Amino acid sequence: MKGPLFYSKILLFGEYGIIRDSKGLSIPYNFYNGALKKEENPSDEAIKSNGNLKRFLVYLETLQNEQSDLVTFDLVTLKNDIETGMYFDSSIPQGYGVGSSGALVAAIYDKYAQNKITVLENLTREKLLQLKNIFSQMESFFHGKSSGLDPLNSYLSIPILINSKDNIQATGIPNQSFDGKGAVFLLDSGIVGETAPMVNIFMENLKDKGFRAMLKNQFVKHTDACVENFLGGDMKSLFMNTKKLSKVVLNNFKPMIPEQFHGIWQQGIDSNDYYLKLCGSGGGGYILGFTEDLERAKLSLKDYKLEVVYQF
Repeated sequence: MKGPLFYSKILLFGEYGIIRDSKGLSIPYNFYNGALKKEENPSDEAIKSNGNLKRFLVYLETLQNEQSDLVTFDLVTLKNDIETGMYFDSSIPQGYGVGSSGALVAAIYDKYAQNKITVLENLTREKLLQLKNIFSQMESFFHGKSSGLDPLNSYLSIPILINSKDNIQATGIPNQSFDGKGAVFLLDSGIVGETAPMVNIFMENLKDKGFRAMLKNQFVKHTDACVENFLGGDMKSLFMNTKKLSKVVLNNFKPMIPEQFHGIWQQGIDSNDYYLKLCGSGGGGYILGFTEDLERAKLSLKDYKLEVVYQF
């Protein structure tokens, strides 16, 4: 048995902001993927994953009992598959902000949900919101609180534009240009990040009036501008606004940036060689970088491993 592949995702813009109704832009990242599998001689990793699925099953049973109007599953088949060794075989790094639990949620929904909304349907805004809501409830098992966007992106495998909490749409992004000098890249922090503690810090900070004002007047404003610039292909304005966003994040989201990266974060802003921002909730995992000149950024960050996500 081997199920279809579900891909990782990258939230280019909108981390934390989408909690406060900023715009967001999420794109599939096909470098990593995962699939449901069974095999005769499972590895330790497969056995561990199977144990996670057992716990997830208990959660889904409760979810179905409490919210049967939201989603129902073929729990008998799911239980049987898990008992006979099914696991999620994934190359998606966990705690790196690229949607490892999102891909698993998408795979389970795809295979076991009853009356599911499929990718082939006319995806109206209502259907997208319904899917997002289902995925939000399912993924809460892993994070405590989930927007549902990661599984949505993984399930549909198309870029998603978030206009606000209740207004999301499938979107197109400018075509890549592989001989272009500009790039979006991932920088490996070498540290595994935990989503829940980072979100908790953010929620605590929201109690502060000054922090809320900064979010609205700077963070959300720059995030919205970046999304519009990127989708409109206005790269000159994109870099101007990404620089502003990078500064705001460094000044106000320090706990989410691993300490040893504070220096190179500032160095990018000062040199204009690249601008860094959070990838997902931060605290470790990947850091997202934007540069107008990939070779210059590589030189500046020669001690680090860069993975190019998108070139223009």
